[in-house]
Amino acid sequence: MTIAQRLAAAALAAKPTEAMRDMAERLVLDAGGLCVGARNEDYLTAVLDSTEGAGGSTAIGHARALTATDAALVNGTAAHGEDYDDTFEGGPVHAGAVVVPAVLAAAERFGLSGADAFAGIAVGSEATCRLSTVIPKAVHKAGFHPTAVFGAMGAALGVGIALRLSEKALVDALGIAGSFASGVIEYLADGSWTKRVHPGWAAQAGVRAALLARGGFIGPASVFEGKHGLFNGFARATEGDWDALLGGFGERWVAETIAFKPYACGTMIHPYIDCARRLAARGIAPERIVSVTCETAEGILHRLWEPLEFKRAVPNAYAAKFSIPYGIAAGFILDGAYLDAFTEERVADPRLRALAAKVSYVVDPANPYPKAFTGHVRLALDDGTEVEDRQPHFRGGASEPLSRTELEEKCIANCRHGGWSEAQARALLGFAGSVFASTRVDMSALRG
Repeated sequence: MTIAQRLAAAALAAKPTEAMRDMAERLVLDAGGLCVGARNEDYLTAVLDSTEGAGGSTAIGHARALTATDAALVNGTAAHGEDYDDTFEGGPVHAGAVVVPAVLAAAERFGLSGADAFAGIAVGSEATCRLSTVIPKAVHKAGFHPTAVFGAMGAALGVGIALRLSEKALVDALGIAGSFASGVIEYLADGSWTKRVHPGWAAQAGVRAALLARGGFIGPASVFEGKHGLFNGFARATEGDWDALLGGFGERWVAETIAFKPYACGTMIHPYIDCARRLAARGIAPERIVSVTCETAEGILHRLWEPLEFKRAVPNAYAAKFSIPYGIAAGFILDGAYLDAFTEERVADPRLRALAAKVSYVVDPANPYPKAFTGHVRLALDDGTEVEDRQPHFRGGASEPLSRTELEEKCIANCRHGGWSEAQARALLGFAGSVFASTRVDMSALRG
């Protein structure tokens, strides 16, 4: 049996746990709030304007109902657009931002039950997370975005499970999705928008792949391990740890440990922001800082540290989301890096730019990335003294997870940012807590 055949069989036999159900609700809650938070942003307007047809699926926060594929595209882009979404330690990959929009769009369009939607979100998220650990770091090193690549596969499997496709059709859906997977990371060069649309494209691809397979379209069963397959194309290898994908699939749920971001920027920046906040809390004035040195992992240099002069003086707000120097400056001066830290006006603030210009790094060969995301900030002060702070984990992850209450507060704040009332935000909270018990998924109350 091929990897896809074994994965499809395991997916059909999967038994999601109560902990996975709670996680799926959290994924819906977080993604929904992020969709509302981004509803008025210019990049999302551009995505909405690219859609043409009307349909029966909801673009959260918008009045016009769309086709299932277009709703998946819009919601996936909105959920990830501010880089404030879920993440998986060990990947990293943003499973919920892809799989939740894909499965909910298909479930609403085809009148599926909440139980079917839950099964699809659980299995699709699990597959996306596990795929990212087969050959760690290789996809990023090859110049691709793991969420875009593995998200398409997870979304196809999740939608297929929700639609109750046969094992053969699930294999075909995975084979088809392999040809839809994409996502280069050249946005790092200038802070352009393409990363924002990657989860939306992957969600759309997953819906389309599952529907093609349901109609009888055939895809290659060797899509993962084949000579011309997904891993050879995007990771430059065909030999991986397949047990990381298949071992205990559907019985042991790694997706139960999906993390949620407290800050609106790249995941590996977060521990550095926390370190900077604690140092600032000591009462150190930014003007007293002569230099900032950080120990870091080699695996994140090309995305978050280099070119160093570019990361110190980012050209726009989106580029700032992928700059550790800017994140440290925001943490120290703004006491965090929330949505208001990433506006064009804020990024041009001379105080932030002055501090970011003082930040440099040294590679720690013992850094555990990607198994753990760590932070370290050492300040050299004008009186010759040095102070430092370390954080061995990602806050919001397995070592220090956000509570359900904290996620709800984040959701409400995002809804407020997007112009929704308190009552509308509460309706979204209610939807997230009840959708899996519904006889038919209906998201129409989340339009407008």
